[in-house]
Amino acid sequence: MIGASGSGKSSFARQHFLSTEVLSSDYCRALVSDNENNQKATNDAFDVLHYIAAKRLAAGKLTVIDATNVQPEARKPLVRLARDYHCLPVAIVFDLPEAVCQNRNKERPDRDFGPHVIRQHRMQLRRSLRGLRREGFRHVFVFNSVEDVDSVSQVVREPLWNDKSDEHGPFDIIGDVHGCYDELVELLEKLGYEQVNLENPDNAMDGHYYRHPEGRKAVFVGDIVDRGPRILSSFKLVYNMVKTDNALCVPGNHEIKFMRKLQGKDVQLKHGLAETIAEMEALPDEQRSVFQKEAIIFLDNLVSHYLLDGGKLVVAHAGLKEEMQGRGSGKVREFCLYGETTGETDEFGLPERINWAAEYRGVRQVVYGHTPVPEPEWLNNTINVDTGCVFGGKLTALRYPESELVSVPAKLTYCEPVRPFKKNSGDRLTIQQIQDDILDADDVLGKRFISTRLRPNIVIREENATAALEVMSRFAVNRATCKTLRNAAEPFWR
Repeated sequence: MIGASGSGKSSFARQHFLSTEVLSSDYCRALVSDNENNQKATNDAFDVLHYIAAKRLAAGKLTVIDATNVQPEARKPLVRLARDYHCLPVAIVFDLPEAVCQNRNKERPDRDFGPHVIRQHRMQLRRSLRGLRREGFRHVFVFNSVEDVDSVSQVVREPLWNDKSDEHGPFDIIGDVHGCYDELVELLEKLGYEQVNLENPDNAMDGHYYRHPEGRKAVFVGDIVDRGPRILSSFKLVYNMVKTDNALCVPGNHEIKFMRKLQGKDVQLKHGLAETIAEMEALPDEQRSVFQKEAIIFLDNLVSHYLLDGGKLVVAHAGLKEEMQGRGSGKVREFCLYGETTGETDEFGLPERINWAAEYRGVRQVVYGHTPVPEPEWLNNTINVDTGCVFGGKLTALRYPESELVSVPAKLTYCEPVRPFKKNSGDRLTIQQIQDDILDADDVLGKRFISTRLRPNIVIREENATAALEVMSRFAVNRATCKTLRNAAEPFWR
């Protein structure tokens, strides 16, 4: 909240927000100095305020800052906090007449500063009004009078577009399609979906979609376009399923590149985009114009990721870290589209990717695609369902909540991958087994609880865990590593 002293910020906060949601600079001054009007304690008070705000934002809690905030340097750390925790900062501005503020402060004996203070607050506020959006505030609401403030009967809390936790499924989450229309239709039919013809078909978007008789909903993890043999047919089918509320779709990096091309941006026709554009250019002029317009609107409205089933399930194209789930920021969207990379390239000229799933410890299931794998495997409550259909693999769906995998094989190898697409051998360890062999200190340090079937929970105290880890570290040596070290030092041992 932004406004001069006496503009009614605290009263508004008490009326419309929970007491735990409001962080008052006056209250924080009292915490550190026993006097909420002690201006000498301001710096310490704001240190406390920013610390508590950071903890609340990390937990995903609504946080209301009750302070004057009329100076840009006072707002800057708050906007930075919001960005650090991938939240959307909102400004509620109390631009009330100076006379109102002066009269209210006269009624408060604890506010014995002169009228010049409020006058200065007002001047600083007026200078800031036009630049609030440039500072990073996503929404700005301005009250110009007492009547404006009193007219607010309720503050409506609208969930972010990615919050579809009220949709409980069941879902069929489908991996990267990449224009493999025949395989997509075969997979949908295998999952029990039935073709339905549109009553008023649009020639530019064809006239049918697929619907499940039991009300299941398909969820596409993105990368519908590029590379495959029937790109526009795949796109139109997904478009119609989303429009008829039979599917959800998150954008892949290929959709974003396609949209930018449709918008007239300078985009290189690489990685399959040339095939998509060629199919579109082959449409009759009138159909192409309608298709381009509808495609831009559709792609631009796609949401980076979805929280589903009461927040138990996350679907994103390239996956998503726990601290980003259900949040909204440019960094969240970028991670959803491209994942996390080291900034380096491998021997094939492709970005070196960081295996975020290996470090994931979240309670939500995360289903994603983006990087093709021979077989979908669970790793730390995450699963990649992109099984490289366009590269000659298969098209895979995860049935949720059943956790059942359903696949159809590719009819052909439509595109040769830049990085070799290797098949798994039958006797290898799963990626979860490999990952479980690696000790993560964060998993064993600190106070721990072990659940047992026949006994109450066993508590392992922090000091005992540390001692046990120290003892284990003396003996838990990888024999292969030990043998390698011995061979290297053999001349010295002789």
